[in-house]
Amino acid sequence: MTSIDSTPFGELPDGTKIEKWTLAGAGGASVSILTWGATIQSVLVPDRDGRLGNVALGFADLAGYTDPANPYFGATVGRYANRIAGGAFTLEGQTFKVTQNEGQNTLHGGAQGFDKRVWSASAADSGVRMSYTSPDGEEGFPGTVETTVTFTLDDRNRLHIEYRATTDQTTIVNLTNHTYWNLAGEGSGTVDDHLLRVNAAHYTPVDSTLIPTGELAPVAGTPFDFRAFHPIGERLRDDHPQLAAGRGYDHNYVLIGTVAAVVRDPGNGRQLTIETTEPGLQFYAGNFLDGKLRGTSGRQYRQGDAFALETQHFPDSPNQPSFPSTMLRPGETYTSTTVHAFSIFE
Repeated sequence: MTSIDSTPFGELPDGTKIEKWTLAGAGGASVSILTWGATIQSVLVPDRDGRLGNVALGFADLAGYTDPANPYFGATVGRYANRIAGGAFTLEGQTFKVTQNEGQNTLHGGAQGFDKRVWSASAADSGVRMSYTSPDGEEGFPGTVETTVTFTLDDRNRLHIEYRATTDQTTIVNLTNHTYWNLAGEGSGTVDDHLLRVNAAHYTPVDSTLIPTGELAPVAGTPFDFRAFHPIGERLRDDHPQLAAGRGYDHNYVLIGTVAAVVRDPGNGRQLTIETTEPGLQFYAGNFLDGKLRGTSGRQYRQGDAFALETQHFPDSPNQPSFPSTMLRPGETYTSTTVHAFSIFE
């Protein structure tokens, strides 16, 4: 039986109070989610000896999350996760300009995306449901979009994230969660020795601004082949132009089946299995962490101290007709489910 608890987590300059909702499951895991950005603040799971550790990067107070330097730790990102080339796309013959917040491109919904909004929260069965209404024209996106994200924790230490969205005008929607993981514990150092397997035979190469070229390239014979377990850091410094483009791994994988990825920490036996209904998975190896941020433990976060595995549709899909569509029309419902299952491997 999962217990659900809500506590204060500070307030914004305008007096808006932020809440922290904590789910504690019968399997020993607990997850805390903030109403700021529908953000996963911490995830405590046992290791092979039963010792609990926080495996999600984050901050101890609200100031860390509202700081512009926050690199989306644990956030729900939208209205469009990942990148849109040139901050523009065309729907039904009309071109829309959206906020350019990464050079000429749009990243994770723009300068004030879903990660920087206050969500309303209510208890759900074994979890918490968070809701946000994005008004027509927010960050340049068309249509009023009603979004709910439901986080539930079951008695097998599985965190379920279910997304739903509707719109009153044709728009684009692509939602994900941007938790940075370190199965040895946040602030414990590099994840280079974590073993990663990704269920994908192709990935989407990018240009110098990290926009997909449109190609679905085979992973075979490249450092991007994680069809069998490899340490994350094993080929990170290989001479490959795509690694140079992203300063490491920051690429979308074309998934096969619903089990997207499995990650293991050989040191303590923790295993994370990610299942999803999404067609893509963005693997990011913490390339831009630079030691300037101190997390929940008070320790510095340096380059390579975490990884993100963001289940999603492909980057820049509105400008790539061959990619799966992210269009949402009135009368339709966007749905997406991702499960993060924590276990022990021998």
